[in-house]
Amino acid sequence: MEDKNTNGRRNFLDKGLKAGILGAVAAGALKSLNACGNTKNEETIEVMSTDGTLMRVPADMVEEVPGLKDDNYKVREGYPNRKFVMVVDLARCKNAKKCISSCNKAHFVTGENAWLKVYKMQDSPETPPYWQPTLCMHCDKPPCVKVCPVDATFKRRDGLVLIDNDRCIGCRFCMAACPYSTRVFNWEEPAQGETTEISLHLEHMSHSPDYAGLPSQMGTVDKCDFCPHMIDNNELPHCVTACPNGVFYFGDAYEDTVTNGEETFRLKELLKEKAGYRLMEDFGTEPSVYYLPPADRLVEFEEGLENYTPYQSVEKPE
Repeated sequence: MEDKNTNGRRNFLDKGLKAGILGAVAAGALKSLNACGNTKNEETIEVMSTDGTLMRVPADMVEEVPGLKDDNYKVREGYPNRKFVMVVDLARCKNAKKCISSCNKAHFVTGENAWLKVYKMQDSPETPPYWQPTLCMHCDKPPCVKVCPVDATFKRRDGLVLIDNDRCIGCRFCMAACPYSTRVFNWEEPAQGETTEISLHLEHMSHSPDYAGLPSQMGTVDKCDFCPHMIDNNELPHCVTACPNGVFYFGDAYEDTVTNGEETFRLKELLKEKAGYRLMEDFGTEPSVYYLPPADRLVEFEEGLENYTPYQSVEKPE
């Protein structure tokens, strides 16, 4: 059952968002297909039209979506006509920390250098505490980009803010400029970390700002990257698929669609209905991460797992 759910959540562009994000099937065509009906033995899938209508259509009528990259793709430019965003539902978070361990494993991160952290929050002594996952906000107006003297950190046209480890000189100006304190510094090589021993056989791979193929280099800055290597394969970021409670929603603001792999929503409607907000909006950074307040909680608040292991060894890739 776990494998089945994971596969369904990862193939988010191939299934639930084919029409919503990619516009693969026109709304009128979908309505016509829906009206015609299907035979009982014909395989169908659920798609979302451009007006937000969910319906089932014959599987063979939906074109398979290849990888997003083409010959004109450039890592520092990203994808045209896209704006990747994330929504975090605080009412669902119980600090299971599966998001952290999955992210750490995928990006060769150790210990306190985790790109995603979950903080215990309490707005006042009279209000109950809640858990708040915190990651890079991928701001539309990122102060970290402005202060970098070597153009190592940059913002793409699809909204992702990335770091080129090969260009980074470790000055940490970006860390000082980030109001969210989501960046970390690699004081040592990952294999020399105090918490674990890493087994790596990746000599055939090379560093790239949009691919988690190698551990980051000592003396450079790191942060959440929204898993562009997963987006390239039409899959959700690791934190989204790993969360057992569906806390994280990921999608495209231009298509007004976000999903956690099991549920799909219109972004504007979700934010309006749940009173969504962004952290420190007064700073003018215009974050791409939205939060839904911890109201009508789906899980009880409890302290996090004490036996959490911050890193798992990485096997040799196929």
